[in-house]
Amino acid sequence: MNGHGTAPRTALRVTLRTLSDDTFTSTAMSEKATIILDGKSYEFPVITGSEGEKAIDISKLRDDTGYITLDFGYKNTGATKSAITFLDGEEGILHYRGYPIEQLAEKASFLEVAYLLLFGDLPNKKQLDEFEGNIRYHSLVHEDMKRFFEHFPSNAHPMGILSAMVNSLSTFYPKSQDPHRPQALVLRTIYRLIAKMPTLAAISYKNNLGHPYMYPVNKLGYVENFLHMMFALPTEEYKVDPVVSSALNTLLILHADHEQNCSTSTVRIVGSSQSNLYSAVSAGIAALWGPLHGGANQEVIEMLETIRNDGGDIQKWVDKAKDKNDPFRLFGFGHRVYKNFDPRARIIKKACDDVLKKMGVNDPVLDIAKQLEEIALKDDYFVSRKLYPNVDFYSGIIYRAIGIPTRMFTVMFALGRLPGWIAQWKEMVDNKEPIGRPRQIYTGATKRDYVALKDRS
Repeated sequence: MNGHGTAPRTALRVTLRTLSDDTFTSTAMSEKATIILDGKSYEFPVITGSEGEKAIDISKLRDDTGYITLDFGYKNTGATKSAITFLDGEEGILHYRGYPIEQLAEKASFLEVAYLLLFGDLPNKKQLDEFEGNIRYHSLVHEDMKRFFEHFPSNAHPMGILSAMVNSLSTFYPKSQDPHRPQALVLRTIYRLIAKMPTLAAISYKNNLGHPYMYPVNKLGYVENFLHMMFALPTEEYKVDPVVSSALNTLLILHADHEQNCSTSTVRIVGSSQSNLYSAVSAGIAALWGPLHGGANQEVIEMLETIRNDGGDIQKWVDKAKDKNDPFRLFGFGHRVYKNFDPRARIIKKACDDVLKKMGVNDPVLDIAKQLEEIALKDDYFVSRKLYPNVDFYSGIIYRAIGIPTRMFTVMFALGRLPGWIAQWKEMVDNKEPIGRPRQIYTGATKRDYVALKDRS
């Protein structure tokens, strides 16, 4: 209400104007949005991204008008400008630094993609060799960290352990906490984190089993070394299956970044306080842990196990999923962002088929998964609603087939997402972005006076 007791008139009008300053768009012409509040007009620039995305820059909205916007879940709010990942959910497009995800998944190694996300271009051979060498050099973790693992409960969730251990790395490298650290130290911190994350993840797995830890073998590649630390035993020779390592390499690439999702936004907003990289990534791991985010592939397997334990009648559960009055839902189908087929699912489906064929796994849960996939790809209910199997559906199947326990699924997601988190943090720091501070619309009690306890009814 305004001062006259009537509701203010508001309207939004977008007009095309020529800007003398071409800061906001690559073209000579730029749009401006005119917002009319209480009969007064305010103009704000319209930014056009390199792929044609449009946004109204309301950075000065509150300063100019006294108003803020209300956007639950930030679904219509851009908190930053980023040159890392382009995602078009309607068209099913995902690009890292301009490269289609299909090409990267088919041709690149995970560390190539990590370099691309971090530095903006694919590395040449010399750059990649140097990058891989820095990762190998830092793969060991301090021996004192073993004591931390020994005091976690035996049933501690690996994501809780991983988040705590990544955060603790900052105490071993106190110079990383300096917000004015030199660029060389920033790079060393990045190398350390990428190198030590697989080691910490593998130790958390071994700790859960009560098995001895396996040290990194640096003659192996990044993915092969991780598999070695996960599955090798001191008493046996372990050989990495190339089909398994190829599938895992593909999965890590597909998970490497995904624009401003919940965990990535968490990393950026924690980092915006000038917190160190280890702590920012630790917060991202905690955000990813949630079942609405990184835990989706775990829920896929748990759903499949529920169907198996019920007798394996797949049609019964498909019918339950179709019944709008039934609370049951199928996990691993459709996507919040992609309104078409998840492009990552197209890629990983082949890797999934290759792994199942090579491993020859006899697992009733995986049999149910393949039958459910076949139904969903043909059933008009799913097809018409574009409820196709997504990357979580196939990744869960692959992880189970190669022997990774369900509780480790989200850890695998974190391992893949790590270079994206770091790249987003690095971009935010390099751009000197301000500390994140969302606003709110207060809906609580208005001012009231304190009443002594004896006088309260």
